[in-house]
Amino acid sequence: MLNGKSHRSPALGFSTRAIWSGQDPCPATGATIVPVYQTATFTLPDIGVTKGFDYSRTVNPTRSAMERQLAALEGGTFASAFASGMAAVAGATSLLSCGDHIIATRDIYGGTHRLFTTVLSRYGIDVTFVDTSDARETWAAARPNTRLLWLETPSNPLLRLCDIEALARLRPAGVLIVADNTFASPFLQQPLALGADIVVHSTTKYIGGHSDVVGGAVITNDREIAEQVAYHQNCVGAIPGPWDAYLTMRGAKTLGLRMRAHSKNGQAIAEFLAQRDDVADVFYPGLATHPQHELAKRQMSGFGGIVSFRPKGGAERARAIATATSVFALAVSLGGVESLICSPARMTHASLTPQQRAELDITDDLLRLSVGIEDVEDLVADLGCALNSVPELARLRTAS
Repeated sequence: MLNGKSHRSPALGFSTRAIWSGQDPCPATGATIVPVYQTATFTLPDIGVTKGFDYSRTVNPTRSAMERQLAALEGGTFASAFASGMAAVAGATSLLSCGDHIIATRDIYGGTHRLFTTVLSRYGIDVTFVDTSDARETWAAARPNTRLLWLETPSNPLLRLCDIEALARLRPAGVLIVADNTFASPFLQQPLALGADIVVHSTTKYIGGHSDVVGGAVITNDREIAEQVAYHQNCVGAIPGPWDAYLTMRGAKTLGLRMRAHSKNGQAIAEFLAQRDDVADVFYPGLATHPQHELAKRQMSGFGGIVSFRPKGGAERARAIATATSVFALAVSLGGVESLICSPARMTHASLTPQQRAELDITDDLLRLSVGIEDVEDLVADLGCALNSVPELARLRTAS
């Protein structure tokens, strides 16, 4: 409690909830910061009697504090934390049974695509990938056995958006809507308030924010859903350790500050790339040229730190640019304070077949930036230097 109000109360601002939700002082010592309960087991006062804890796979005080914090950030009631974003995806899909059907965003993260197509298919769960930016086209793919609509908005790596509110309004009876909110973070987008039933995060990304801890979370307001996911969490045991929970909690406290900086820098980088004659395409919801810019303004409170682009000159030039930057590190993942660059076709979506990548427009010349919170002048200079250093650029400018 904070001044007699729940830390989850919508009357409290986002950063207030980020700092105080789940962060009650230690009852034994009064420690303001949640302790790291580095223990596998708990001593019981009597047989069959606990103080709320008996074994850390089932529940750990540090993890419980983080789960309350994450639920509050999404305006949710319940959260289950997992050892990775993919473990969280698996946790959400544990709601499914053999014979169920999923409708999913076409250009989702490669790991999610791999789970849906090569793992869930073995258990008799079918998936149809559609362009979920069109609500009516999305629901046209529904079947009598459709159980989940899986959204990723903005999508990875082409930053397409889904109108969550419209999709929720038109949904058939009995279908749950799951929104992967990793790219936007709860600071920029609140899917539960827009009609989603479940929110999934890779907390490795913006919520943790420092590229030093791997984790995931499933958040909902529905008690029955929460109980099923928590049952899976305990049965499978893919849970974060207490130090992982502590690092994630610490990172989440500054999420609001960081997302403002990510969004500001992301906008500047997108505008810089868009005005260059040696860049063919820039994908960023904050640009007026983005086909869903108006939806982004309505559904999100900012446009985030992910920018994808295609330089002119083909795959060879893109590869050269990706290896020529000095501030942008060549690495997978995203959402940390540091700036990263990657080739989705060869890195984050390498598990897809060439045909699947071609169908999704994830070409070999596509580059994805995770724009960090460094001084934006340094980021612009770094990208400019990398673009200028590639030989194709000189020929392009000579021709023009």
